Amino acid sequence: MIEESIPKQRLHLVFGGELESLNGLSFRNLDDLDIVGIFPDYSSALAAWRGKAQATVDNAAMRYFIVHMHRLLEPEAGA
Repeated sequence: MIEESIPKQRLHLVFGGELESLNGLSFRNLDDLDIVGIFPDYSSALAAWRGKAQATVDNAAMRYFIVHMHRLLEPEAGA
């Protein structure tokens, strides 16, 4: 019997907010963080990140990030 291979989930979190300074990573107000969502793969997270980043391009202090949650959940698996 042939076993079907189900791709392993590689969860990614996309979030952003306004930074206190353009040189740092501290957010101005944690209550105002924009949690875009959790995505099953990097390509869909990148598409969401790109959309949010482009929508806020007029605000230089606004930054969005992609967090590789799968690396946090299974650090022994490596990159």
